[in-house]
Amino acid sequence: MDLNLSDEQQQLVGSFGALYAKESPTERVRAAEPTGHDAELWLRLKENGALEMAVDERSGGWGASLLDLALVAEQHGRYLGAAPLIEAQVAARLLARLGSNPAGRALLGSAIAGTRLVTLALHPPTDGVLSLVPAGAVADDVVFFDGGSLRHIALGGDDRRAVTNIGSLPLADIVVPASATELASGSEAIGAFDEAVNDWMILVAGSLVGIAARSIEIGVEYVKGRKAFGVPIGSFQAVSHGLADAATALDGGTLLAREAAWSAEIEPERTLELGPLAFGFCAETAREASYRSLHYHGGYGFMLEYDIQLYFRRARAWPAQFGEPDTAFALAAARRLAAREQAGLEQEL
Repeated sequence: MDLNLSDEQQQLVGSFGALYAKESPTERVRAAEPTGHDAELWLRLKENGALEMAVDERSGGWGASLLDLALVAEQHGRYLGAAPLIEAQVAARLLARLGSNPAGRALLGSAIAGTRLVTLALHPPTDGVLSLVPAGAVADDVVFFDGGSLRHIALGGDDRRAVTNIGSLPLADIVVPASATELASGSEAIGAFDEAVNDWMILVAGSLVGIAARSIEIGVEYVKGRKAFGVPIGSFQAVSHGLADAATALDGGTLLAREAAWSAEIEPERTLELGPLAFGFCAETAREASYRSLHYHGGYGFMLEYDIQLYFRRARAWPAQFGEPDTAFALAAARRLAAREQAGLEQEL
């Protein structure tokens, strides 16, 4: 396994890094609160092919790998992109998997063209309501799994209720109408939905790597300049060791997140296990990194004028759209066990 970036991937990172640096400075991130959506950033992402890259050429895109998408997601997290990039890419990949379904193909065409913003609900509806749908407050369409089939609904103003949250995400609870369009059913629907949620986990893991990396940079910069007893507080072991631990965890999280994305093309049989592992570990890593940086800022860390609070809040809110890290680890363990049992049955046959 070689996770060193190719020349093309380095150019991809540089290109999107420059885009985010220009279009998503912290001033713009603050201005997008509390809705969590920067329409201008979203427009620039679409203009730069962020949607077409998510699907293969047969589906109308240009076929970037999941690792390529994860590398872009790292920049999305580093700059706290207030746009539904991951949600739209995951939904497009899901629709592309559904093959010749007419409704799905039509929706995919609109999604890639950027004329409709399509998102994915991570959990089935409860009592006729999809709860905490990522980008649900700004999306035009949502695809969801109801336990037996994949369905789609076009959203209107009365179908949803925006949900206030600490990460300033455009979350919404959505009422499911009886007229929802079926896109797939049975094993096809189950498999496509599981892969889509796994894609989401892997890309969010990448974004959390970006959050953790920038949080550590902000912390290091602060403790080098802040003094106590005549010396920088970064010279105290209690501070320097904490940041060193966070940096070490970040190295592990970066490797795991990229391995999970890399496996989608090279070792796809491992991807469904590696996805939740990367998600859970990177969620813990981003939370710890942003916490340590904020803690070392003292009381300043909680003030809205300081950038670290932006990262601290999102490090908790972004992964919470799915659940706690323990939930992801349990899912990885269940999938690992299921794979071993399946391998045992195949050997017996």
